[in-house]
Amino acid sequence: MSSFWSIWISVITLGSILGCFLLLRWCLKNMTGVEEGDDMHHEFDGIVEINNPLPRWWTIMFYATIVWGLIYLAFYPGLGNWQGLLGWKSSIQDMRSLEEGKVAREQAKEDGMLLQYDREVQQANDRFGPIFEAYAQRSIEDLATDPEALKVGQRLFLQNCSQCHGSDARGQRGFPNLTDNDWLYGGSPEAIKHSLLYGRQGAMPGWKDSLGEQGVKEVVAYALSLSGRQVDSSLASAGEAKWAMCAACHGQDGTGNYAMGAPNLTDTTWLYGGTEQAVMETVLNGRNGVMPAWKDILGENKIHLVTAYVYSLSKQN
Repeated sequence: MSSFWSIWISVITLGSILGCFLLLRWCLKNMTGVEEGDDMHHEFDGIVEINNPLPRWWTIMFYATIVWGLIYLAFYPGLGNWQGLLGWKSSIQDMRSLEEGKVAREQAKEDGMLLQYDREVQQANDRFGPIFEAYAQRSIEDLATDPEALKVGQRLFLQNCSQCHGSDARGQRGFPNLTDNDWLYGGSPEAIKHSLLYGRQGAMPGWKDSLGEQGVKEVVAYALSLSGRQVDSSLASAGEAKWAMCAACHGQDGTGNYAMGAPNLTDTTWLYGGTEQAVMETVLNGRNGVMPAWKDILGENKIHLVTAYVYSLSKQN
């Protein structure tokens, strides 16, 4: 932060505290010309205003908050570039990757800096680590039938996965529904856990340059016909002749390929929308969705529980 902004923030902060102090002092003075306890000659709906001073307990608490604010600003960052007498930081600033964060944390520990977040994480790991370790010794299929384990897995899901897949895990456009039995990479416990640990990278290429818009229309018509949709038969016939380009991933029958994350095109589940326009957009421009890896964020033991929770959702249907 530049010196200008550091001074600007400091002046505004300290000025606000000083302003509160002066305002309080002014309010403690009797400026009305009426003796304390006397009638102010204001009446509304039968209620008479009395010239009473501010409550003493309230005044003392107000002074206490001002003193506390000054003490806090002395010991902790808050006044521009001032780092506080304790040298405390709430987070590692300007980190752009997990690896940078790890390096910075290790360096901070060597420098003797107080990193509250790291201390709290360590305390949580010491307390709850053995619990997650015990769950990790059980199979995912077993955990998927344990109500208490599923409650823990659900909380982890809501904290880390619901932003994309929704709190009910039913997904949204571009983010898979995890409660059905339609899977891009397989719905086995091992496949789900692999997705969570290492992430997934979609790789549906765009075919506009290879097929042209007319060729894309034909392929889309054939793809839609695979799920029983009513399409132009002449377009679908022409698209079937070009299907070999798509069969490499989706299979000759269009049922998809778990190994490549190629979706089944013979059902009614469409990740990016099943309208003709949406499918056209997909084939024309491709799709490259990313499922992030969670191994370094949650760790294998917690992912084991999340896997059990997600696995249990698809088994309810």
